Amino acid sequence: MIPPTTAGRNLNNNGSSQLKRWSRARVVRSGRKLKEHHNNTEDVVDHQTTTDIIHNDDISSSGCYCSSEDGGNRSRGGGGEMEEVRGGKEIYMVSDGSGWTAEHSVNAALGQFEHFMVDRGCPVNTRLFSGINDVERLLEIIMQAAKEDAILIYTLADEKMAASARHACKVWDVPSTDILSPITEAIASHLGISPSGLPRGAPGRIFPLTEEYFKRIDAIEFTIRQDDGALPQNLHKADIVVAGVSRSGKTPLSIYLAQKGFKVANVPIVKGVELPKTLFEIDPKRVFALTINLAMLQTIRRERAKSLEFDEEERSNYAEMAHLREELDYAGKIFEQNPTWKVIEVTGKAIEEIAVIVLRLYQDQKHRCSTPRISKIY
Repeated sequence: MIPPTTAGRNLNNNGSSQLKRWSRARVVRSGRKLKEHHNNTEDVVDHQTTTDIIHNDDISSSGCYCSSEDGGNRSRGGGGEMEEVRGGKEIYMVSDGSGWTAEHSVNAALGQFEHFMVDRGCPVNTRLFSGINDVERLLEIIMQAAKEDAILIYTLADEKMAASARHACKVWDVPSTDILSPITEAIASHLGISPSGLPRGAPGRIFPLTEEYFKRIDAIEFTIRQDDGALPQNLHKADIVVAGVSRSGKTPLSIYLAQKGFKVANVPIVKGVELPKTLFEIDPKRVFALTINLAMLQTIRRERAKSLEFDEEERSNYAEMAHLREELDYAGKIFEQNPTWKVIEVTGKAIEEIAVIVLRLYQDQKHRCSTPRISKIY
């Protein structure tokens, strides 16, 4: 039997401390300022940030995504806006494509330094420059990186562009890391052929419409139709079924897995609402249950309630601690009654991290790998 889910319990001191530490680390990584109450009992996050979220209309004519609306000037002044956080470290990411590889690699690496950013109070500001396909623009970015004492992380498929980046960084004394070239060279050596040197999406790149491509399209369409408990009669057609309370991350996880070619259905667990019978009729090994920390769920629900402009009564039913505790306890009992379901603790985990756990367990079961009896929350 699976032990009762810890999501619905009161936080002990250790859990609360870890949650605060995780939250502070995320704040520092985003470049926001941490303030403390005068009584030093709790950290508070300032609502303003030193860097703004990247929007589609922030794309300059050169194809550069900047993290601030003024194209890179992060100093703020006057009014009620927050001043720039002093002493922060800058990380520039440059790509000739979308920048996905560089961005995710940097974020994964930054996860190893959260203890430093919290304990030393050192914010890290990341800036992504995507679609950089000419040397002149590349040199402008590296020159700016030199002025801001930034490190440059780049993924440039064109060897001439990569060589220009290496040379400029050496001349202007900018620390840099080339993510793509070492891997490309290793694969080229293994295959015995030369790389094309063309970035993804470049003219001349051929993307055949393979069976795998259409499989992913079908999976995405299926997953969208099955969102939030829709069409429960189709659960038996799903490769993976995700269950959990509202705002536990079911939909983004489902869409992420669908993009990898898996048909995913997600089922909300709401106290007082009967779950579809088909959920208990399908292969239980395909069901993955999500549980989340009580305090974190309340934070997410409150923000959601604000964005949807709930009235006081709706907010009380949706985000109050007592209601959430009952809802999580109810979900925990359902998980206990279905011990073959995999229960995954999602607090503090990115969607990619949760997906890795789901796919590892799914593939282990599919290939009949020896796995321990389900006796813990993943």
